[in-house]
Amino acid sequence: MSDFSSGRFSSGNELRRDPRAEWIARNRLHPLHKDTLLAGNAEVRGPSGLLRKNPHVVGFIGPNGIKRIDRINAVSGATTGKKRTSEVQSVQLPLHIVEHPDFYIMVVADMVGGRLTSHDKDILGLAHQLVAEPLPEKQSGAVVLVCFGESKETQFDLAGVDRIIHLEGEAFEGFSPENRLAALEQIEAQYQPKHWLFPDSIHGGTDLACRLAARLGERLAAQAWQVKGAQTVSRCASGSQDILRDTPRILTLMEECADAIDETRHQALPLLLESMAKIDCRLLDKGQIAVDSNAVPLAEAEFILSAGNGIHNWDQFHATAEALGATEGASRVAVDDGFMPRSRQVGASGTWVTARVYLAVGISGAIQHMQGIGQCDKVVAINTDAGCDMVKRADLAVIADSEAILEELAKLAQQYALSKRQGEKSDAA
Repeated sequence: MSDFSSGRFSSGNELRRDPRAEWIARNRLHPLHKDTLLAGNAEVRGPSGLLRKNPHVVGFIGPNGIKRIDRINAVSGATTGKKRTSEVQSVQLPLHIVEHPDFYIMVVADMVGGRLTSHDKDILGLAHQLVAEPLPEKQSGAVVLVCFGESKETQFDLAGVDRIIHLEGEAFEGFSPENRLAALEQIEAQYQPKHWLFPDSIHGGTDLACRLAARLGERLAAQAWQVKGAQTVSRCASGSQDILRDTPRILTLMEECADAIDETRHQALPLLLESMAKIDCRLLDKGQIAVDSNAVPLAEAEFILSAGNGIHNWDQFHATAEALGATEGASRVAVDDGFMPRSRQVGASGTWVTARVYLAVGISGAIQHMQGIGQCDKVVAINTDAGCDMVKRADLAVIADSEAILEELAKLAQQYALSKRQGEKSDAA
């Protein structure tokens, strides 16, 4: 007997997974996607294979025991068959207050591009799980976000940040592990946190966690993806096996280690740090080396400008990509027509990309292409068809002629580069 819509089927008395139903629940373009969601499939497999709660189910109960609100009205719109309204529904989330915390849990975020990543938000969710653990004495804890350098984030309160330590200045810009380690040592001495949580990533979290563990004489847990009280499950053997160990003070955590906070607002109050002594740095960051953006492999590119059948002025497209410093990509149609080499094809039949920003110009969004950009952080679509699948998938869509938009983008990029060079000359003078 099979219950396809719920993502489970039974074999005798044993309840087993239905991988195909789980795949449909993740694929928003599949014809049965809405039916699978409406059937009450409360859990889906994430892109890394971990089991996550489905936030789009009506009546979904979140980790805090509060019924989740369908803020975008996606499910009710699918039920009634009416189009989703463009009106923004303001929802006042309850405020989570921690007045006098007895202990702290420090989350050192990557803050790629000055903003919290989805990885950072998952770790903040795990930090609140650790705070909520029952203790012998009634104690209240606070989740503290530690971030370095420039910050463009405006929603720390919605991400679950109770307190924040923001360290700015030239000493913490770029690659500055010595200064950052000294700041973490100062935080350790001043606040004695219960746990240190870092992203297990290539953006500096793993390196900084290892440096702190060595300096404090602690043994960290690497590639942790489940923390249940005193026990931690970590990946090993290139991710093929799991090991169970006691939860240490310092952990580097994988993506989807917990559900991000989305049901409460938090105070995000600044936490003071005593003045630090000047550090004698042996490492000096002289900035990134300028490289040809097209020399970066598609699979490793962070910013991709991708062209489809809607591009007719290819000289303008190449010039815009150069001005933006973006790696060029293309749809299968553009490659088959001979406008772009096969190595630039994005999609299931080309290259799977994980860019922070994916700018799709004139791409309607075939299913193979949508699969290839599934792991991109932000997708921007420029298209004249407001109903195409790429526009539906995009975080930001511009419905206009691509040539006019690309011309304006190139002009703005050139103006920004010119003002930056003039600023550097004035500083040097």
